[in-house]
Amino acid sequence: MSRPIIAILRGLRPSEALSVGQALLDAGLDRIEVPLNSPDPLDSIKLLADAFGDQALIGAGTVLTPEQVEAVEQAGGKLVVSPNFDADVIARTVALNMQSWPGVYTPTEAFAALRAGATGLKLFPGVMAGPAGLAALRPVLPEGSLAYAVGGAGPDNFKDWLAAGADGFGIGSALYKPGMGAPEVAERARKIVAAYDEAAG
Repeated sequence: MSRPIIAILRGLRPSEALSVGQALLDAGLDRIEVPLNSPDPLDSIKLLADAFGDQALIGAGTVLTPEQVEAVEQAGGKLVVSPNFDADVIARTVALNMQSWPGVYTPTEAFAALRAGATGLKLFPGVMAGPAGLAALRPVLPEGSLAYAVGGAGPDNFKDWLAAGADGFGIGSALYKPGMGAPEVAERARKIVAAYDEAAG
């Protein structure tokens, strides 16, 4: 069973990529993002894509330029997540047949991102908008639009976000922090999956 949760592995090192990736998959998480401000991120993405690309959606976060999109694609990534809305980044991502998840915070950004071809919206920072912010935005979004809450969304408030109309989540430090071993990541991932399953009912 696939869950709409993107595991954000900021700070991951290539030497840890395979063990952490396997731990996430074993726990039931199959969407993995390595932010480009991690050490040698393209190496980690390539390792993950080569090993798990047929079982999981692998890609990059903090993608800010079309050139970075191309680098992620060459490493085997199929997921592009950004903290911001940039039409050129979305266009290049779509042209390469990859998933595009730009960061948006306002209705203007949300509609511009969808018009540019985004796969879905990353409501960021979620802690500032809160479930109430998403609940207010949701009714005006085109039917079928996907919105993931990122930053300020986690096991303790999955239920509130889902009630507000969240389709999924990006989970970072609650799941992984630099230097964390695979066993600890596995334990955290299992708890997050259990909390999501309970909230989603």
